[in-house]
Amino acid sequence: MARTISQRELRNDSAAVLRDVQGGQTITVTRNGMPVAELRPVGQRRFVPRSTIEAAARHAPRVSLARLRADLDAVVNPSVDD
Repeated sequence: MARTISQRELRNDSAAVLRDVQGGQTITVTRNGMPVAELRPVGQRRFVPRSTIEAAARHAPRVSLARLRADLDAVVNPSVDD
């Protein structure tokens, strides 16, 4: 279940808050009673075998790089530096 804490509680007891997050809790942080952030555990990375990626790529649609470039250039001005 999600828990809500104030910015002040996060500042004053950050070690305990992070321990709770590491333990699986999701915590919403509020400032002046308004939610401003959500702390949640980082998901575990899952290994995907190379053969699975290769099989997925074999069935993926082909992409024309020239067509992709033309589509991108139509949306974004290619002469803009910044």
